[in-house]
Amino acid sequence: MSKMLGILPLLVAIMLLVAVPAYAHCDTMDGPVIADAKLALESGDITPILKWVSSENEAELRAAFEHTLAVRALGDEARELADNYLFETLVRIHREGEGAPYTGIKPHGTPLEPGITEADQAIAEGNPDAVFQGLHAILAEGIADRLSRVIEAKKHVNDSVEAGREYVEAYVIFVHYIERLFADAGGDAAHGETGGGGAEPPAEHSTHAH
Repeated sequence: MSKMLGILPLLVAIMLLVAVPAYAHCDTMDGPVIADAKLALESGDITPILKWVSSENEAELRAAFEHTLAVRALGDEARELADNYLFETLVRIHREGEGAPYTGIKPHGTPLEPGITEADQAIAEGNPDAVFQGLHAILAEGIADRLSRVIEAKKHVNDSVEAGREYVEAYVIFVHYIERLFADAGGDAAHGETGGGGAEPPAEHSTHAH
């Protein structure tokens, strides 16, 4: 057990190289895409948001930006409508470029996927401490829980056929859990892919996949 927990810091460090999935917070009012859009509107310079779209989609975004600036000049009410138009256009184009569906912009305070806050904190502070701490707790609990089931089942593995099958089930669940951790940590998934890299691991509860 101590040896297994000893690899956690290295495993967590490798996981930092895996890109954040598209369902992160690029489509929330609190996310980095909207933050850059606000900067662009304040300055009248589109540059901060061009990085969020591909060169193929740049023309569409530029047209939307110019239209937004023109409408904003008509007054406060028009400004709010124009800003929302740009936000929605930018996020839609960005997510389409990732191959992800556009489902609207989530409001301020929308709960984030696990790890997003820690990832943003690591970027802001320039160190991975927040990610290390969060992942270490999750991995330690997940590994220890599954391993304890294997160890307990192994004590009775030869008591009966049913007991043997219970051991195999616990064994397969544990091994595939560890397999997924290593596959995700060592993968090279692009931003927007659903997996963490490597081949799709077998289902955790299948006793025939191992």
